[in-house]
Amino acid sequence: MSFALSPSTVTVATEDAGELSFDLLRSDADGPQVIALHGFPQGARAWTGVAELLAGQGIGLVAVDQRGYSPSARPEGVEHYGDRILSADVIAIADALGLDRFHLTGHDWGSHVAWVTAAAHPDRVQTLTAVSIPHPTAFSRAFREDPDQARRSEYFRLFWQPGVGEQTLLADDARYLYDALDDVPPEDKKHYVTRLQQPGALTAALSWYRAMGSGSPVGPVTVPTTLVWSDGDRAVGRTAAALCAQYVEADYRLVELAGVSHWIPERAAEPLADAIAARVGSAAPA
Repeated sequence: MSFALSPSTVTVATEDAGELSFDLLRSDADGPQVIALHGFPQGARAWTGVAELLAGQGIGLVAVDQRGYSPSARPEGVEHYGDRILSADVIAIADALGLDRFHLTGHDWGSHVAWVTAAAHPDRVQTLTAVSIPHPTAFSRAFREDPDQARRSEYFRLFWQPGVGEQTLLADDARYLYDALDDVPPEDKKHYVTRLQQPGALTAALSWYRAMGSGSPVGPVTVPTTLVWSDGDRAVGRTAAALCAQYVEADYRLVELAGVSHWIPERAAEPLADAIAARVGSAAPA
């Protein structure tokens, strides 16, 4: 029998948009709890393989369909998608789940939100395992200073254009999105793309990109941290990953995966789960 995460929903009060309801996928392991955040254009489902492996080690995982991806947490307007607001959602969800202290992981945009959350709430976040995306300041430096990273991130300019981004990504039955997902399993691709073809869903997801630069600088992270980065990542180069250590003022480890694409949760669940478990195990009991 294949492993399945249990679906549930949690409703929280937000300062900017009133009550929002987030869809969750949860494992039933009752040990240390990890909140997992997905990237673009994925969803909570990306963490299924990792959750199964962690459950085998007694570690629970709560994967969140984040703001814009959960249909009942999709306010209109770029102002609702700044990274501080997205981070506040994480804390509100943890509160609703009764998690005073928790471990945090995130991939792609979920990694960015996880960095912001860990930096702002070291009293709540026990450990951080960031996947693909390094500390926001490290990434920003690489974007500005490294021509290779600037080239890799050129697609941002398309995503920043209201209307044009949506039209391009959804053209030809969303061929751009399917191609961007590269070697993600076909059934997962179909799931992610179908959700973003729903009215308003892609605009909400692209609002994360369009809100870039609207927040204040992110300070150093002071909780034990691991960055999992793959040398086959087309979106994030080595410069950004190498700079990351400068922005962690705690035990830090870089785990480099050879020959793996950007889609680490789906394509390298086992080494990612091992990295998360090692980082969770390094923490003092809550």
